[in-house]
Amino acid sequence: MQEIPNPPFRKLRGYALDPSLSTALSTMQVNVLTYKVRWEQLSPRKEDPSVSSPAGEYLEIVDYDPATGRFYNPVNLDDPRLLAQDGFAPSVSNPQFHQQMVYAVMMTTIKNFEQALGRKILWAENIPQSKPRDKGTRRKELEFGFVQRLRVYPHALRQANAFYDPNKKAILFGYFNATPINPQLQLPGATVFTCLSHDIIAHETTHAILDGLHRRYIDATHPDTRAFHEAFADIVALFQHFTFPEVLRHQIALTRGDLNRQNLLGQLAQQFGQAIGGYGSLRDAIGGYDQQGDWKPHEPDPHHYANVMEPHQRGGILVAAVFDAFLSVYQIRVRKLMRIATGGTGILPSGELHPDLVDEMARIAAKTASDVLRICIRALDYCPPLDLTFGDYLRALVTADFDMMAEDAQGFRVAFVEAFQKRGISAVGIKSMAVEDLLQPLYPSKLNPKEEQRLGESLRELKNTVGYLSERDELYKQTKDLIRGKRGQQGLHRLLEAKFISGGDEEQFSQLTGLMFPGDEKATEKLGLEFAYQTTNTASYAIGNVWIANRVTPDGNIVNHVVITLIQKRGVRFKIDADTNEVTVDEEGFFVPDDTRLNQRGDKHIIFRGGCTLIFDLDALRLRYAVKKDIDDRARMIRQFKYEHGMLGDNNETYFDSKMMNTLAGPFAFMHSHATVNGDHDEN
Repeated sequence: MQEIPNPPFRKLRGYALDPSLSTALSTMQVNVLTYKVRWEQLSPRKEDPSVSSPAGEYLEIVDYDPATGRFYNPVNLDDPRLLAQDGFAPSVSNPQFHQQMVYAVMMTTIKNFEQALGRKILWAENIPQSKPRDKGTRRKELEFGFVQRLRVYPHALRQANAFYDPNKKAILFGYFNATPINPQLQLPGATVFTCLSHDIIAHETTHAILDGLHRRYIDATHPDTRAFHEAFADIVALFQHFTFPEVLRHQIALTRGDLNRQNLLGQLAQQFGQAIGGYGSLRDAIGGYDQQGDWKPHEPDPHHYANVMEPHQRGGILVAAVFDAFLSVYQIRVRKLMRIATGGTGILPSGELHPDLVDEMARIAAKTASDVLRICIRALDYCPPLDLTFGDYLRALVTADFDMMAEDAQGFRVAFVEAFQKRGISAVGIKSMAVEDLLQPLYPSKLNPKEEQRLGESLRELKNTVGYLSERDELYKQTKDLIRGKRGQQGLHRLLEAKFISGGDEEQFSQLTGLMFPGDEKATEKLGLEFAYQTTNTASYAIGNVWIANRVTPDGNIVNHVVITLIQKRGVRFKIDADTNEVTVDEEGFFVPDDTRLNQRGDKHIIFRGGCTLIFDLDALRLRYAVKKDIDDRARMIRQFKYEHGMLGDNNETYFDSKMMNTLAGPFAFMHSHATVNGDHDEN
């Protein structure tokens, strides 16, 4: 008998946006859709093998409600009856559907990331707590831990709250009673479940994925860092709306193809925003409601970026810029269609649009949004590993798109630049806002050709070893082995040290990476750098990530890249002029961060990091880009000190402004302790 293969995906019903749309006659028919989730075998939880809750390759759903002290009955998504009817029907009152909803949306979000990045995603590692060392002793190398599954708690909190916890590697969703400003918007006292909002689920999942990609992005070193975390999570949730054809066609018809007007596709968390006392959604990329409850479009203001410091409001500037770029490309793409539909006048006749015109506009909008989402996600590989600014991200956007499509036939890169410039966002050190000046420069082949080739061959070995692995834990292990070395082989860390740092090319390698390798132990520690930790005879540094990126360009070419991030840290002290309040670096006050005796001398210091993202082309065996943040950048040092000490505006705002209460809080919302969020318990 022939073996029956597994289906390619699992169909699960869910809300397109959130339950509130199902209570309005105009949207009830478009609010239920069927998510197509990549098929995987779901297994019982380890704690109780008899319980068959959703636990797959990436996620483990634990439906425990601390407020009532009970476990809700787990959903068995492998039940033949559920498989036959695409899971449970959407229901506010069914906890099993709640589990189904979070699983479906989170797996959809994971799929979008993996398709864009060209690799499997890994959750952030478990990081052990390092103990302070005594002067003159060396630290032992820390053993990091692979995290197989992210834990998901659909009913973890009885409050208006939902957050990703990077310490527990978990996402916790809350539920609460609505207190709307107008009973017509939301039933007062009705229970609102954050785990039933597509936007909130996708937003928090993105936080978790981004933490696994760049865990230093959580550090509050600049007004943009945490604002980027929030903005990027909003961007992913926003553009996933455009993968829902029913909602997309409905809104295209409603706005007559003009997505600059108020519409559901530009809004996030409608039910949540109304339930906590707002007139509309929690956030809107296109516009917002004033005090009278009237919706008005946002007008780009180049002064906002210089003056708005609260993370969510500042992040909204980035979201609006990306959405503006999307709208610009969409309008260009539908222009031909509009000419055909209007006989060349560009003015649509009154009445409803023809269904075929709506379908074609929706197809173009979905394709454009998919392109923008893919570019936004892929740009993460072209960003520095820390201290990210919106200008850095703009450069990453245009460079990532250039690497996939040299000719900007659709105008994406120009659209991004124009949208960012209208909001006062630029990049440091560029000559102009022309696309060619924003592109990261292709790194000239200055490395010793033999050494560059040897490094490239080592990275090819990595690709051959892990490029075809299907198990994420094995991928993690093999990558770690290549970094550290195994069975007597020289690891990537030692290879870089031997061939570039200690092999006579340390100055060149410093220029390449922005890191410092001053020589002997005394000179190293005088500059605040640790000596011979994970290195043998030079300043310490860490290899943060090594990623394989296998991507197919729109014109059918295959791109094989390896992305490596390097990070280094040092302790920096400052002087503050009593009369002018001017801040300068104390040139004699550098200290090794793990030397507790020095670290306790006053509070006018920071832990400062530099780093670099190296992108290697495996086909050409050459370094393609080096995107760095210099470890000796005095301006960055002073800026970070001022920001951490409240001299650049308040960096301790809650997740939303005071009118939004304590919603969707968490470590990215600055409601956990500063020590927990900025804990320095890793090597770099």
